[in-house]
Amino acid sequence: MIHVAVLGYGTVGSGVVEVIETNKKDINKRAATELNIKYILDLRDFPGDPYENKVVHDYNIILNDPEVTVICETMGGIKPAYDFSKQALLAGKSVCTSNKELVANHGPELIRIARENHCNYLFEASVGGGIPIIRPLNYSLTAEKIDSITGILNGTTNYILTKMDKEGADFEDVLKEAQEKGYAERNPEADVEGYDACRKIAILSSLMCGKNVKYEEIYTEGITKISAADFLYAKQMNKSVKLLAMSRDTEDGFFAMVAPFMISREHPLY
Repeated sequence: MIHVAVLGYGTVGSGVVEVIETNKKDINKRAATELNIKYILDLRDFPGDPYENKVVHDYNIILNDPEVTVICETMGGIKPAYDFSKQALLAGKSVCTSNKELVANHGPELIRIARENHCNYLFEASVGGGIPIIRPLNYSLTAEKIDSITGILNGTTNYILTKMDKEGADFEDVLKEAQEKGYAERNPEADVEGYDACRKIAILSSLMCGKNVKYEEIYTEGITKISAADFLYAKQMNKSVKLLAMSRDTEDGFFAMVAPFMISREHPLY
């Protein structure tokens, strides 16, 4: 039996628990052993929740339990996610995460610590987990030289721009609707200013070039200045506007950036 601890019981963490419990039979079959969520770490209590008996408030309970061998970090942010992840890896516990900010800042260090302690630091969910993209870059394309990566890496901004394109709506109106539907955070800055996409392209760039690419050095422009008028101009040219994250290896050096671009109907990302 594999005992798992989930750090954070917000939208992502509760989703992880629900998926594991709902699909337990299939997961156990593929893993060839039983998977058990032993702890859920959160500052809050969840009275009435079906898994309230698994909730703990002290991380040391998880860290000092030898039965827990896998930790799923869904807390977000750097602190305390970095400290908790590092402590787990030093204790020989494998960690998987969806935390693109943590991976972009400390990924190489945490991977090294995991290797030294004979466990794993897995971050497939931090960038395009539903595609997937990180595992193919690491394994399937190992023998290939990748010259460039271009993609739409943020769902919130893509939803907003698509609605603006199809309905001729203004940015603020679509953002408000996206927040009401739960597609955008109450504070949408990380998405609409391009920071989320920037961290993701930094991670992909690091895998592409084999060096640690710092997201702070990537030119980043969001979509807050895009207006309905911009889409009218784009349509006149048979184009649309998308927020693209790109990374490219050229004769003059390596560069990465995040910005809105006009792309034609023939473009694969149209």
